[in-house]
Amino acid sequence: MPAITPDLKHAITRLPEKEKDKLLLKLVAKDALLVERLEFELIEHGQTVDERRLIIREFIDRTVRLKQDSAGWIMMDMRTISGYITRHLKVTKDKYGEVELGLYMLNSFFEERPDQLRTYNSRTDKCAQYIAKRTDQVLKKLLKLDSDYHIEFLDDINTLLGRIYANCPAHYARQLEIPKEI
Repeated sequence: MPAITPDLKHAITRLPEKEKDKLLLKLVAKDALLVERLEFELIEHGQTVDERRLIIREFIDRTVRLKQDSAGWIMMDMRTISGYITRHLKVTKDKYGEVELGLYMLNSFFEERPDQLRTYNSRTDKCAQYIAKRTDQVLKKLLKLDSDYHIEFLDDINTLLGRIYANCPAHYARQLEIPKEI
């Protein structure tokens, strides 16, 4: 992205208000994420965070119920969901929701698809690695939250950690030095 020169900055600030508004609207319309973020902040006044979380939870539930017949499909679905969670964070700045939804996603797949995630083999390798890395990310993000929130997630975290060490991601979890319990 080219840098704006001081002369251009000065010229832009001298533009008439109406022309500045036109340019701003044109620029904003080119960035869908920015449009969504502005709608959230300016129209919804940041009050729809819970509804947005619920929509993603419902998407996770629908996705988990699909008939994935391999760990590869499960990993692809997790990556798709992770993209939605990341977009949610970029729009809302909801770090609590990012941790909550990440935990919910991982635990949901272990609940609904335990057979595909049980044994480590060449078919589950990439998925196992993805789950371990995603768990590591969620734990790191949880530690960045206020310590009062840690208690709220304690049961879900320990459930996830138990599932990880009892299933195919155990090898990668040990490599990443993920604790067995918090």
